Amino acid sequence: MSFPADSVGLVTPQKFIFEEPLELECDRILPRFELMVETYGELNADKSNAILICHALSGHHHAAGYHHADDKKPGWWDACIGPGKAIDTSKFFVVALNNIGGCSGSTGPISPNPENDNRPYGPDFPLVTVRDWVKTQALLSDRLGIDVWYAVIGGSLGGMQALQWSVDYPDRLKKCV
Repeated sequence: MSFPADSVGLVTPQKFIFEEPLELECDRILPRFELMVETYGELNADKSNAILICHALSGHHHAAGYHHADDKKPGWWDACIGPGKAIDTSKFFVVALNNIGGCSGSTGPISPNPENDNRPYGPDFPLVTVRDWVKTQALLSDRLGIDVWYAVIGGSLGGMQALQWSVDYPDRLKKCV
């Protein structure tokens, strides 16, 4: 299949594993966690062109492009992310991730609970908040070596995450959209 000229094309999700404990606002601790991530475009030498995409409640990491050649449906924000689009991947390095608590590859209710014989957390998965999601996004930023985001962007619940970034990490983003 050939992809539209303004598509990021084929993309491969990456799983980032964090072995350090994550203290959550609900006073519970995840002993470790994983984040499913997709990136589009190229990070420049001084890492000043990075944009973080925060998804809405039912969203996930697959924001643009296609996972395989015969994929019929691109990522959920494909109309906005790609070469020449509003979030131009010929200029920006774009990062999209699935938040913890989601069911698309990041640690969530179907993940093994190391404190319960590695059976899935199920309904025992801790309550997570927007602040918890942003905390994990900041840890991902550190892992990627991105000290300051050019922009943090999101719609709906993703917009709440972008606003939380401006509250919790005001020196780590230039724009909140």
